[in-house]
Amino acid sequence: MDGQTWHEYGQNLEANLRSLLERAKSGRYTAPPVKRAYIPKAGSPTQKRPIGIPTLEDKVLQRAVVMLLEPLYEQDFVQGSYGFRPGRGAHDALEKLWKETMNADGGWVLEVDISKFFDTLDHSHLRQFLQHRVRDGVLLRLIGKWLNAGVMESGQISYPEDGSPQGGVISPMLANVYLHYVLDIWVEQDVRPRLAGKAYLIRYADDFVIGFTDERDAHRVKDVLPKRFARYGLSIHPEKTRLVRFNKPTDRNDSPPGGQPLPESFDLLGFTHYWGRSLRGNWVVKRKTSDSRLSRAVRAINQWCRDNRHKPLAEQQQTLSQKIRGHCAYYGITGNSASVPAFRLWVVRAWRQWLSRRNRERGMVWDRFNQLLARYPLPVAVAIHSTCRRAANP
Repeated sequence: MDGQTWHEYGQNLEANLRSLLERAKSGRYTAPPVKRAYIPKAGSPTQKRPIGIPTLEDKVLQRAVVMLLEPLYEQDFVQGSYGFRPGRGAHDALEKLWKETMNADGGWVLEVDISKFFDTLDHSHLRQFLQHRVRDGVLLRLIGKWLNAGVMESGQISYPEDGSPQGGVISPMLANVYLHYVLDIWVEQDVRPRLAGKAYLIRYADDFVIGFTDERDAHRVKDVLPKRFARYGLSIHPEKTRLVRFNKPTDRNDSPPGGQPLPESFDLLGFTHYWGRSLRGNWVVKRKTSDSRLSRAVRAINQWCRDNRHKPLAEQQQTLSQKIRGHCAYYGITGNSASVPAFRLWVVRAWRQWLSRRNRERGMVWDRFNQLLARYPLPVAVAIHSTCRRAANP
């Protein structure tokens, strides 16, 4: 954003940090505007998601404030909150969701989408929430400066009245604090005691689902949730929010054509959750890469192969191998044995296709390409988060 690099800042690190701390404590620190950038939005190749890029020194100071706030809030945050917390991650949330749905035999799942959460986060409510736990005026002033720092786009600076830019180091912490009071505490203290059945909440930042064992409870919460969010300046996306009947199937609806349909599926954290048969023939909740995420990953690979087809083969092989390993590191979970190898197959096909374009006269027939793969092999798709692998190597 400001053209400064970590290397340059680190050449006089101690003096720079002392100066930054003194300015922050005295109130002389001025939060610079963040630079607006856009990245592809999940599930929509034509839409872009805005993010904010802070200056290097701003990142340092925001990280220091996050390190101060984490111990305060870790003792308050509920068990169902997993996003951007130390020692917790997306796979922990997925594992907990699997256990809850299995224990409840599915039940009813409320899949919720908050419309433009980071853009509509209300500053006044956030300040009130922070004051419940934070008494230090220096920290509150710094957070206020970041909220009001403004956004630079195409050389112009604007000052949104609401929101916290995605991309900022402190934004995930502020999002967790906001939804802790708006959603998590409300579910734990107000909703759950009034339910006829059991319920659970699994939240990762602004992505969450609420599961119920009783259908009437599910409908009641679905009706009141938009009113609860509207009170704090948030809105629920009406088309992307839905109540899913996720009851465990019976043999009677393990249906031939014309029989009862199997229960619906729902998405969370890039995975589609659905009921299927285990190897032993039992009904279990399975997960696969959601269609939108897989399509987006395939499009990105195809574009990369197109843009880099003239680079040396060894360099292409190294980058493509990293992309396959990165994909497996997230999507390689137990039960996703079809989608992960499918992604690797798409990588192989895209690589061959664009290498063929590199030399139209000779082309790249499969026999010749297989010889190339023998010399420049791509890694095998592996389920990194496999239950069997954990059992073998605890």
